[in-house]
Amino acid sequence: MEKNKLDYYEKKLINEKNKVNDLIRNMRKNETIDSKSEIASELSFYDNHPSDLATEINDIEKGMALRENETTILEKIDAAINRIQDGTYGICKNCGEKISEERLEFLPYAENCVKCQTKIASIKPRPGDNRPVEEEVLGYPFTTGYTRYSSKTGFDLEDSYEAVQNFDKRPNTMDDFIDDDEYVDFMDKVSNAQYKAQLPD
Repeated sequence: MEKNKLDYYEKKLINEKNKVNDLIRNMRKNETIDSKSEIASELSFYDNHPSDLATEINDIEKGMALRENETTILEKIDAAINRIQDGTYGICKNCGEKISEERLEFLPYAENCVKCQTKIASIKPRPGDNRPVEEEVLGYPFTTGYTRYSSKTGFDLEDSYEAVQNFDKRPNTMDDFIDDDEYVDFMDKVSNAQYKAQLPD
């Protein structure tokens, strides 16, 4: 790539970097990111409804995701500036072909050509590879109950639920002696004649 084009793309990358830094400053100023003032101002969370806490935590997580996205873009811009300096800018990291100027104009920190990027974006992880990391340390019976360990018999998740349910059952309640199918609510037994008889004339 000619020097005048490299200078053009370097200026474009520096402008892009300044825009991203301005955006991060504005998000911090508007408390979109790095803001824990609302959640930290509470003396106690005892009287808060769980949905209020969930909203605040969701806002914090959303801010973290926004900040991480902008930080990733900054890292890509810095890497592109380094490629300009070492003479590899505009060359696809995957296939070694030139990246089209249209792509660099639209995305100056692009690392791959359109063909390779499309191929990379279409790769999906194998179903077994996208499991939660907690599963590596959680063992039987706290993963998926007896269905995962069909050869084992013993006290599993379903048994533990039934034990808690039985423990929580109160004696002499309606559940002990009335079948749901046979139960008729008191108000359903009131006939129209009885209802009309109790109305004032």
